[in-house]
Amino acid sequence: MIKLSELQLKEIIVVNSGKRLGYIFDLEIDPDRGFIIALIVAERGAKGTMFKKTEERLIYWEQIATIGSDVILVNDGQNPNDFLRN
Repeated sequence: MIKLSELQLKEIIVVNSGKRLGYIFDLEIDPDRGFIIALIVAERGAKGTMFKKTEERLIYWEQIATIGSDVILVNDGQNPNDFLRN
């Protein structure tokens, strides 16, 4: 089993392009089953302000290709905005 604090140390990278998405700061969990639905990643280099929070990306569990010792590789969606949280 891996702890959230250990996952937060791993950088998220898109397999197809090598794009660095950032680091996990939270998880979305199914409250009924206790499974992880998605990783929530803050936009790399983005900073929030008092009136605007940083852009978040959702990386759905099904998009994860592999979890390595220092990175998490994810498959990119068809649309570049597939990762953006609404």
